[in-house]
Amino acid sequence: MDLSGAVVLSLGWLMLQFAGGELDYISQGQGMQLQGDYSIAGLFPLHDTDGPGAGLPAVGPCDEGAPNKHGFHLLQAMRFAVEEINNGSGPQPLLPGVKLGYQMYDICSVAASILATLDLLEQQYQSPSTSETESNTNYNYSQRAVAVIGPDSSSKSFTPAALLGAYLVPQISYEASNEMLSKKYLYPAFLRTIPSDKNQVEAMIQLLIHFKWTWIALLGSDNAYGLTGMQSLYEQAPHHGICIAYQGVIPSYTNDTSQTMRNLVEGILKTKVNTIVVFSSKTILSGFFPFVVKQNMTGKVWIGTEDWSAATRVSRIPGIHTIGTVLGVSIKYAAISGFEEFERKVVEAAMQHSDTQEVSNVTTSPGDDCLQSIDLYSLARNKFSLEKYDITSSFNVYKAVYAVAHALHQALGCDSGECQRRRVYPWELLSLIKEVRFSLGNTSVYFDKNGDPPTGYDIVSWVWRGTDWSLRVVGSFSPDPITLTVDADRIEWHDAGDSTPVRPIGASAPLSICSPPCPRGHKKLQTGQHTCCFDCQACPSATFLNKSESTSCQPCEPEQWAPPSSEQCLNRTVLLLAWDAPLSIALLFFLATCLLMTSSSAVILLLNLNTPVAKSAGGRTCLLMLAALTAAAMSSLCHFGRPSPLACILKQPLFMFSFTVCLACITVHSLQVVCIFKFASKLPPAYDKWAKKHGPEFTIFLVSVTILVISVVRVAVSPPQPSQDLNFYKDSIVLECSNTLSPGPGLELAYVSLLSFLCFSFSYMGKDLPANYNEAKCVTFSLMVYMISWMSFFTVYLISRGPFTMAVHVFATLFSVMAFLGGYFLPKIYIIALRPQMNTTAHFQNCIQMYTMSKQ
Repeated sequence: MDLSGAVVLSLGWLMLQFAGGELDYISQGQGMQLQGDYSIAGLFPLHDTDGPGAGLPAVGPCDEGAPNKHGFHLLQAMRFAVEEINNGSGPQPLLPGVKLGYQMYDICSVAASILATLDLLEQQYQSPSTSETESNTNYNYSQRAVAVIGPDSSSKSFTPAALLGAYLVPQISYEASNEMLSKKYLYPAFLRTIPSDKNQVEAMIQLLIHFKWTWIALLGSDNAYGLTGMQSLYEQAPHHGICIAYQGVIPSYTNDTSQTMRNLVEGILKTKVNTIVVFSSKTILSGFFPFVVKQNMTGKVWIGTEDWSAATRVSRIPGIHTIGTVLGVSIKYAAISGFEEFERKVVEAAMQHSDTQEVSNVTTSPGDDCLQSIDLYSLARNKFSLEKYDITSSFNVYKAVYAVAHALHQALGCDSGECQRRRVYPWELLSLIKEVRFSLGNTSVYFDKNGDPPTGYDIVSWVWRGTDWSLRVVGSFSPDPITLTVDADRIEWHDAGDSTPVRPIGASAPLSICSPPCPRGHKKLQTGQHTCCFDCQACPSATFLNKSESTSCQPCEPEQWAPPSSEQCLNRTVLLLAWDAPLSIALLFFLATCLLMTSSSAVILLLNLNTPVAKSAGGRTCLLMLAALTAAAMSSLCHFGRPSPLACILKQPLFMFSFTVCLACITVHSLQVVCIFKFASKLPPAYDKWAKKHGPEFTIFLVSVTILVISVVRVAVSPPQPSQDLNFYKDSIVLECSNTLSPGPGLELAYVSLLSFLCFSFSYMGKDLPANYNEAKCVTFSLMVYMISWMSFFTVYLISRGPFTMAVHVFATLFSVMAFLGGYFLPKIYIIALRPQMNTTAHFQNCIQMYTMSKQ
């Protein structure tokens, strides 16, 4: 039945009882009472009823159920607090001159809690008799409870909280933790001294995160406490990477629900989870764990809520020590000074006065089938043991009573040393309770805007010595700010069905995951509906992943790289031909040698410019050729170090232009020699004019200017700039000039290649000329070395871009220069320097005559 239905049913029942006058009888037999100036109602579960009377709308006799030892201790805590306040023996005298009273109700079921609430409301609005008003102008309102302490559970609190809230009667629960009760627009008068389940859910999630348990089963009891808590955890878990592999609702145990219990256990076993979160009340859970034990579910980790993790009702289930490790959230322990002695005296009195119905100033009245006038001595004679769990919950009752007392202290103006006696309305007291702030021992007591306390939880672990059970505090949780501390070394992990820990104390926690975490540098590929189940895939090169939770790899920056399966990016290696590299030093030495040889050759030819050898080589044209070769060699300096805009502009055009000048000179000179020796009688007059009117010089100029124009236009249209090639190597950056392989440089190369072919052709045509004029072998050799050098460079350039390739480029440039210097000029220098007898006019004329005679 939902909340609205329960309220409607209760109000309807209330009207019927008013009509029949039965509530008037019930109010006269309210169970255990203490007369006082101001009364507090206490709702406590003094019996357990698991039969039909436990549900709505029927109200069964509570005394048919078994005595509830926990409820007995809670009741005694309220009695102790009231007596302490009345005697002024508490932490401070709160109500001097005023006596607190109480009236106790046995709420053995939800129906009983509703009935008790209706009785309290009936008292609130019962008019005093005429005789009472005439005899006492200050009417005694002790029969009207100014506040209600209880009930003990969320299920029993919803309807009472709604009913009492409608009349603004303050209600402080000591064990109702459902977070729905924090909604003030539904329950405006509800407060509590136990933390909200919202905090408990957060504590359990933080515990799962701490031990990295991401593959769990979630169970909840079939009541408001379990269903709401389970739903809250189910909604929040995915935000923390926790997957719910299995979810089930635990019903109350009956013969009809036995198969459901077995199905729950089998469902957990099939999912192969190692951690089970159980958000349940101890009453319902005590019917489920026997099935867990019977089906031999061992080696699991059970996460419990505050309601059952410290309850002996669960820990005393036969064989429960075999289920594995139990961790739980528990209300922070706080002792009540003198409480154990108080209970001991009650038990002694009960044993000595078993036949009396009076206990000091506590009175009882005849029983009632509905509200059960409980005999305190009958309960006390059970000699219930007072355990840590009972003391913790009793302290919540103790705090609730003191909160009411502090609010009364303010309402009655007790700061002056004597309290004023006047009527205190519940709504008036409610506003004061919300503002109280005081300390009990080391505990600060106050309520937030939702009526919740600021307290956190202890994290407890079950400890077994054989079948002897005890609790061990292993950590704590604070809700503001959210902080979890756990001393895992104090937890005893049970891997098998044995009460003795298989793992030594301090061992790592067992795993509860669907898939193991991916190694660093691997991304997750989800394999099912749960994000916790996945395969791992290595991140490709140029990407990285330094955490195991991500499903995608992150790309590296352009200047960085990463090998496959990398967890970080690395800076790329910058590739350039550094000035101080050993290979660069060797090439610079080679360049210096070239420059020395060209300059030496130029000096020698200049000093012997009028000799036959110098003239046969081209005369002044030789000096132009050597200057061009020197410039070509100097272009290699543009390849060293980081590229600069000027170096990129000069590097290729300077070499192309210089080498074109050299080739043009050799080509024109070869053409002239061939024409003179082979076609002297057949040459047209135009050739004579071309030769006599500086035609060779003009031709060299025209050929050179053409390549210069091509280079200038190319640089102007698409100027080469320093650039970084990030694509050729994955782990390196090639520093080069842009537009290296564009159409412009291709046109320059084609032009030089055509000129080289013409040079080779004209030189080859003179292969049978006199030795002094035969340049075929020298030019062929030079052109062959030149072409091999550049073919080698282009081959290396296509497969590599490193410093070695740059060195090959420099080497090809210098080797081309050396090829023409060695092939064309060194033979002439050799004759001039070492064979002067061959550098005479007579020698040349003799060679010409011999050539002429051989042709006749």
